[in-house]
Amino acid sequence: MTTPPITGRSQAWPALAAAAVTVLLWASAFVSIRSAGSAYSPGALALGRLLTGTLALAAISVIRRTGLPPRAAWPGIVCSGLLWFGLYMVVLNWGEQEVDAGTAAMVVNIGPLLIALLGGRLLGEGLPRPLLAGMAVSFAGAVVVGLSMSGSGDASGLGVLLCLLAAVSYAGGVVAQKPALRHAGALQVTTFGCLVGTVACLPFSGVLIDEAAHAPAAATLNMVYLGLFPTALAFTTWAFALARTTAGRMGATTYVVPALVVLMSWALLDEVPEPLALAGGALCLAGVAVSRRQPRAASPVAESAAGEPAPTRLPTG
Repeated sequence: MTTPPITGRSQAWPALAAAAVTVLLWASAFVSIRSAGSAYSPGALALGRLLTGTLALAAISVIRRTGLPPRAAWPGIVCSGLLWFGLYMVVLNWGEQEVDAGTAAMVVNIGPLLIALLGGRLLGEGLPRPLLAGMAVSFAGAVVVGLSMSGSGDASGLGVLLCLLAAVSYAGGVVAQKPALRHAGALQVTTFGCLVGTVACLPFSGVLIDEAAHAPAAATLNMVYLGLFPTALAFTTWAFALARTTAGRMGATTYVVPALVVLMSWALLDEVPEPLALAGGALCLAGVAVSRRQPRAASPVAESAAGEPAPTRLPTG
């Protein structure tokens, strides 16, 4: 199953809508993780989230009769499942227990930069100037948001290394997923990638059972929410959008997340943001807008040479 060609600007709107759903749900995940993480350890939370997501995706796949992915898609599915669905979720949960939220945000946001570099090198996407300029602006905004979120500034060396490992595994997972989407649909790639991550996290099953027996209902419900929406739905919409653009541009899109987290924390947790956080969020949004700019007169051949997708042929997390 291959991705249909994209031939017009109007056909890009479904991909943009899918990317918007992804970043909105991933931003909401930070609020839910704060509740679930108070009762569940990093590995148990990752397994519970992935198990919920896998069951939901499997049910949808059976109803839609998507079947197994082609053999050519499996290397990318397995690699992204291990790196992104498995390793990333565990080390990010662990790292955020070792460092303050601001430090975690700054270190993990290296991920989109790595995606652009790896995509340019391994996927032949190039490094267009608007993308580089936009990511530089967005990363500066993420740093500003991180500084505004930092409390005492306490950060263990282990926590920083874990967040860095999360950024690297996230980037590697996205770059591995991109080729798989040339051979399989978004739902197939997401379902079986989530399944691979679930299997990799099975060693935490005993801990999950023990902690679920004593966890507050709110924490468990937040874990289920994480599996159904930021995992099952958001990773599928990510894959749908990734199949229709470059990995670098999709990675840049995730810089909307810090701005949304600031606003959601304000609306849902009654955490009034500092002016510095609002300024950083604005920078993130401005950088994403810049990264998505295209030369007005660019031909399909020129777009391919600059690292943008050709009409006949391309999410983060």
